Amino acid sequence: MDIHLAIANILSPPVLFFFLGMVAVWVKSDLEIPKALSKFFSLYLLLDIGFHGGYELHHNGFSWNIVGILGTCFLMASIVPLYAFFILKRKFDTANAAAIAATFGSISAVTFITGIAFLESAKISYGGYMVAGMALMESPAIIIGVILFQVFKSKEATLNGNNKGVYQRPKWGKILNDAFFNGSVLLLVGALIIGIITGDAGWKAFKPFDAIFKGILTFYLLDNGIVAASRLKSLKGSAGFLIGFSILLPVFNATIAVFVSNHLLFLSEGDALLFTILVASASYIAVPAAMRLAIPESNPAFTIPVSLGIVFPFNVIVGIPLYFYLIHII
Repeated sequence: MDIHLAIANILSPPVLFFFLGMVAVWVKSDLEIPKALSKFFSLYLLLDIGFHGGYELHHNGFSWNIVGILGTCFLMASIVPLYAFFILKRKFDTANAAAIAATFGSISAVTFITGIAFLESAKISYGGYMVAGMALMESPAIIIGVILFQVFKSKEATLNGNNKGVYQRPKWGKILNDAFFNGSVLLLVGALIIGIITGDAGWKAFKPFDAIFKGILTFYLLDNGIVAASRLKSLKGSAGFLIGFSILLPVFNATIAVFVSNHLLFLSEGDALLFTILVASASYIAVPAAMRLAIPESNPAFTIPVSLGIVFPFNVIVGIPLYFYLIHII
C-alpha cells in the first residue's frame, strides 16, 4: 500500500473536519450545523457530482461496455443485502436484519464523493459513467430488504399458527416511488441528464459553481462527524457485533468488487476504486428513511449509527486507501 496516499487521505481537510465534528460531541461543545444548511450541503454535493458525471458522459458517450458496467452495479446492489440478511438474522429479528441488510446493499454518495477527492488528489482519472452506477445502486437494496422482511415474517407467522393480522402489506406503489424518485436520486439523475444535454456550454457556465466543491464537502463532513458521534451510543449491547460486522462486511464486499473490476469488467484503476467504494459503502440517508416507511418495526437506532458512525468513517479513513491497494494486488 502507498502509505503516502493513505496518510494524505487521513490528513486531508475534509476528513480532519469529520474528526473535529466527533471531537465536538465528545467534549460536549455547542458546535452545530443548522439543519437547513446541512440539507443544502447534501443537495449541492449530489447536484455537482451528477452534473460533472453527465458532462464526462457527454464526452465519452455510452457503449455496450458501459451498459455492462452499469448492469453489474445494479446486480451487486441486489446481491449484497441477500447474504448480509442471513448473517444478521443470527443476531437480530427479521425486521432489523432486513433494514440493516438494505443499508449495506445501498450506497453512500458522500463516501463516493470522498473517493473522487482522493483520486483527484492523486491525479488519477475516472469515468463519469460511475455516477450513473451510483444512481442505479441507490434503490435495489430497499426493494430486496422489503421482500426479505415480507417473506420471512410470513413464514414466522405461519410457524406460530397465527397468519392473520401479523403485519400490514407494504404499499408497493409508495415504496417504489420513494425508492426511485426520492429527492436524492431524482436530483442526482436529473443533474446527470442535464450535464449530458448541455455538454461543454453547460460545463463552462457551471464551472464556477463546481469550484467550491471541496469547501462544501468539508462543511458537510464536519456535520457528519457531529451526527455520527452523537448516534454511536445508541448501539448499546449490540455494539461489539455491529462494529465487527460493519468493518468485515465492507472489506469482504470490496474484495469481491476488486476481483470483478479487474478480471470481469477490466476497469481502469480510478473507475475500479469508485466501483469498489460503491459496493463497500452503506446508505445513511435513503435507506433508513425508506425503512421507516416500509418496515416500521425496524429500529433506526441500528441503521443510522452503523452506516454513519462505523462504516462511513472506516471507509474514509482506512477503506479508500486499502481498496486502492487491493486493486493493484488482486
